[in-house]
Amino acid sequence: MRAARPIRRRIRRTWHAWSRLPVSWDSITHDTTPPPGRGVLEDEYVEKRVAVVVEDDADIRSLLAEVLGGGGFVVHAASSGEEGVALCEELDPVVTTLDVSMPGMDGFEAARRIRAVSSTYIIMVSARSEQIDALRGMRAGADDYVTKPFRPRELRARIEAMLQRPRVTDEASGRSQTA
Repeated sequence: MRAARPIRRRIRRTWHAWSRLPVSWDSITHDTTPPPGRGVLEDEYVEKRVAVVVEDDADIRSLLAEVLGGGGFVVHAASSGEEGVALCEELDPVVTTLDVSMPGMDGFEAARRIRAVSSTYIIMVSARSEQIDALRGMRAGADDYVTKPFRPRELRARIEAMLQRPRVTDEASGRSQTA
C-alpha cells in the first residue's frame, strides 16, 4: 500500500502540470498548426530526408516504406522501374531502394538511369543471391546490395552508415549530397 502512494502523487503532479497548459482539446484533435512562440521548429528549418522505394511487390514495398519512414525519411514509392526513375529525377532523394526483378525495366537498367541524373545512394534489394547479380548491381551504380529476406534493422543500419559518408559530387546533376 505504501508504494502506491508516491506513484499517485507523481500522477497527480503530472496531471496538474498538463492541466495548466493553455491548449484546448480541439487544438489537439483538429488544428495542426503550432502555437506561436512555443519554440517549435518551422518546416523550412527542418531538413527532410527523402527516400524512394522501387519495388513491384506491394507487401515488400510497404515494409521498406515502414523501415525508412521509421528512420525519419519521407518515403515515396514506385511499383516499376520507369516510375522510380521519374521519381528520382523529380525528387532527388537521399536514398533509393531498387528491386532487381521487375516487369518492364529491371533494377540494373533503372540504377544506370538513376545514376545518370542523381547522386542518390542506391541500395538494391533482391531475391537473387548470386554473386554475379551483386556485381552487376554495383557496376550499374548501386552502393549496396541486400538479399531478400532482409532484416529491417540491418537495412536501416546500412543506410545510416552510408549516410555518414559524404557523397561525391556527381557531374550529371552538379550537386553533392550528404546526410
